[in-house]
Amino acid sequence: MSLRLSNREARRLWLDCQGLAASPVGPLGPDGLATMIARLGFVQLDTIRFIARAHDHILWSRNQNYREGMLDDLVKTRVAFEHFTHDASVLPMEFYPYWRRQFDRMRESVMNSRWGEFMPAKSVRDKIYKRVAEEGPLSTKDFESKKPSKSDHAWARPPHKFVLDGLWYAGELATCHRRNFIKFYHTREKVIPAKILERQVSEAKQLDWLCANALERLGFASDGDLQRFWDAADLDEVKSWTKKNKKKLVEVEIVAANGASYKAYAPADIEEHLKALTPPTSRLRLLNPFDPVIRDRNRLERLFGFDYRVEMFVPAAKRQYGYYVYPMLEGERFVGRIEAKADRKKGILSVENIWWEPGVKATKARVKKLDAELDRIARFVGVECG
Repeated sequence: MSLRLSNREARRLWLDCQGLAASPVGPLGPDGLATMIARLGFVQLDTIRFIARAHDHILWSRNQNYREGMLDDLVKTRVAFEHFTHDASVLPMEFYPYWRRQFDRMRESVMNSRWGEFMPAKSVRDKIYKRVAEEGPLSTKDFESKKPSKSDHAWARPPHKFVLDGLWYAGELATCHRRNFIKFYHTREKVIPAKILERQVSEAKQLDWLCANALERLGFASDGDLQRFWDAADLDEVKSWTKKNKKKLVEVEIVAANGASYKAYAPADIEEHLKALTPPTSRLRLLNPFDPVIRDRNRLERLFGFDYRVEMFVPAAKRQYGYYVYPMLEGERFVGRIEAKADRKKGILSVENIWWEPGVKATKARVKKLDAELDRIARFVGVECG
């Protein structure tokens, strides 16, 4: 018989695996930050900064001694590297040997997609690569080619931009550093430490590592959950892995928020992990829309009964909530969402709207918790609550 996890156990396990069960306090230095990122697996980057950029907010949510710029320092010191999971992300440098298949997958994806139709000829690509190798690190602003004047395609951009991004996806160029969030490229040999770059891992071992490490960070997962975690393997590859490793995995039955149940897999130490779980902190916290616990919307709704969608690309008149809305987590329950923005020039954090979930009351105690969180996040970005 498979092990059955109640909905509460499943929520607590998932939050614990993702570093949101404990109170977000305690010392944090470079080693602690690197450990946090390794525990998460990756941190997604995003340029939008309504309060703080996604990567900074994600890390601050787990340790409120984190400060903006700390993640950049890990990339500059080669403790971490940038590449593509579901989007541009930062990963621990020790993961690099297991990421080579993703470079190959992304190279093929770029060249065989609509993007590939816009890619300049190989001679142009070689010329740009040579210039980066000789003059780098360089950003897109160091090149002068212009996008086709008659192109109305959404992907229209200068040819050099296609080349730099294409070479970055393929792993031939790497992010050397960012300045004001602008990416500076250099050749992988100038960015990735030699001992890391020289290490070769077979394709089979890369896939095994990706699946096993995804499962460890998820706590329990269906084949689809595993595939979506890194987005560095196809679903058929993941299914083949779970079938091959079935004797090493624990089959579990997860009770969803709606009372239904579904089958999943868990690591061999699942029962020990469950025994060690304690109730999560009762703090009320604002999570970023790209937080790992939020990103997989299907898993979020299945476990928490919280229907959340990013509406940035939805026309204003059709939005149910707002452009950039933060989910509110209290303990192991999502209790609402809030639209807030930090105006750094004026030094004010303003709240535009608050929506409490059905059945959640805005009690004095709950509102006090929210006010405390708003004060904390305002201090984090150097503003005051308006």
